[in-house]
Amino acid sequence: MKVIVTKNKIILLATCIVAVIIIAKLFYIQVLDDEYEQIAKRNALYYQTQYPARGLIYDRNNNILVSNQTMYDVAVIPREINDFDTLELCKTLNVSKEVLSQSLTDLKIKNKNKGIASYQQTPIVKHISIEAYTRFQEKKSFYNFSGFYTRTYTARKYTINSAANLLGYITEVDKSDIKNDSYYQQGDIIGKNGIEARYEKELRGRKGVAIYTRDVRNQIQDHYKNGEEDSMAVTGLDLTCTIDSVLQNYGEKLMQNKMGSIVAIEPSTGEILLLVSSPCFNPSLLDEENRATNYKKLVADKYKPLFNRAIMSPCPPGSVFKVANALIGLQENVLTPDTYYPCAMGYHVGLDVGCHAHPSPINMTKSLLMSCNSYYCYVLRTIIDNPKYENIYDAFDNWKEYCLSFGFGRKLDSDLYGEKIGSMPTTKTYDNLHGRNRWKSLSIISLAIGQGEIGCTQLQIANFMATIANRGYYYVPHVVKDIAGNGIDKSFTVKHYTKVDTTNYKKVIEGMYLAVNGFGMGNTAGSAYVAGLDICGKTGTAQNPHGENHSAFACFAPRENPKIAVAVYVENAGYGATWAAPIASLIIEKYLTGTTTRPYLEEKMINANFLNKVKINE
Repeated sequence: MKVIVTKNKIILLATCIVAVIIIAKLFYIQVLDDEYEQIAKRNALYYQTQYPARGLIYDRNNNILVSNQTMYDVAVIPREINDFDTLELCKTLNVSKEVLSQSLTDLKIKNKNKGIASYQQTPIVKHISIEAYTRFQEKKSFYNFSGFYTRTYTARKYTINSAANLLGYITEVDKSDIKNDSYYQQGDIIGKNGIEARYEKELRGRKGVAIYTRDVRNQIQDHYKNGEEDSMAVTGLDLTCTIDSVLQNYGEKLMQNKMGSIVAIEPSTGEILLLVSSPCFNPSLLDEENRATNYKKLVADKYKPLFNRAIMSPCPPGSVFKVANALIGLQENVLTPDTYYPCAMGYHVGLDVGCHAHPSPINMTKSLLMSCNSYYCYVLRTIIDNPKYENIYDAFDNWKEYCLSFGFGRKLDSDLYGEKIGSMPTTKTYDNLHGRNRWKSLSIISLAIGQGEIGCTQLQIANFMATIANRGYYYVPHVVKDIAGNGIDKSFTVKHYTKVDTTNYKKVIEGMYLAVNGFGMGNTAGSAYVAGLDICGKTGTAQNPHGENHSAFACFAPRENPKIAVAVYVENAGYGATWAAPIASLIIEKYLTGTTTRPYLEEKMINANFLNKVKINE
């Protein structure tokens, strides 16, 4: 049967299709798309965001570290701008005509590229003075500056010139911030890095809104519904840090012109007393008025001051790691304090691991005070070649589990923003290097003295010292001790026990005590000695294939009822006893006594400059 399509039928079909399209479009506009509803509302109402003051940050002694200051911006809603007196507006705001024109042009381009609605308020002239703010308020109605609005908010003010990486900074939100959290809108601020980022939700408070009606000339009138639908901004919560700001300033002074880090922890709580990443910078460089220019300079700085070395840089721990191997050997019953091993200027079985001259043979206690490399080569081999394990893979995995229990090779789950895990080798690491079943204890002998494939952050080393001070357990290190009087997360108050018994910690502490205090016995850390403080520590000189060796020292004090554990790492500085140990002892003395008694040593440490020895790949 032949279908005859008439002209009338074609017209009818086309009409139906057009009608369906129109109905669908109307349904989308009126039901699904709220853009026109928003435009209608904004034609009649003006929503003024009320920005809360950000929470203050205090140190452990209730000194204010970060406070607030009032700032003023001028923002625009593009679709509301009418013809206006450009010269008068420029005079009012104290900006040039060229600057204002360029700002408006940049705004159009920015909004177009980012798809920002024309009814959304966006800052255009930032950081105007209180005088300019007052003039604008007075002239706004008279000169009909429609579409232009003032924005009052608080910006950060720093009372100290240190702890920049620890505190972090605030900046305007970007596209990803808005996408990840619906709380934020264009022009809002957010914490970046440090405490500002880690505790952003606590510090930021909650925004409010004031709703006003508009007249036919688009001028703002009274509160909508007498303010019944307004909401007040809620101030952010104040934080109390664990940091001692005086000690922090002192630590940064000791580390000036050096690359490295210092971390100090209170063993009985896990509270971080200071955290220095050097080269340092003044946090005020990234305040609201200076951030745009200075951030670029800091990023371009070849010494990378924005990089937090204390928690992000996995470094070879060097001889400090001998203490870990001693503990593992004791727990595995392949070592006792009276176990003797020889040293002939090093370990020379299959390969050469050099050592300095000292009496031989020696026991475990003297191996720590003399820092004997050969001794710990023997110790590691007895751990890995222990016949109770079926093969080297099982023995190595067991050794690694001890290391993980000390906090190495993993995150400690601190509240420090950007904490890294360090590096810990696995059996797969050595399979890749040597082949499956083709490596043995001698192949990984560098681990005996904290070299090779292991890397630890100074946060991990300081935590390890706190663990030894506590004789086998630690609290997760943290940098905030109170949030608005409500304490801290309970996870920071839980003891974390290692796989080594308390009695074995007591055995290594004797060697660490003598390393600092055992004069006349060949001790290697005498430069850290301070009368009456009973410092227990271990030096480290980490090999560096790219230049001078790194100077390391880790310790705690006093020996009984320890109050502080410290890890110091000075890159390209040479021996641990020469630089890291004296710096650590000055930190301890300053904290425990409130002063220092060795001005000659203090001056030497402050004036030392090792940046010229750092090899930078530019």
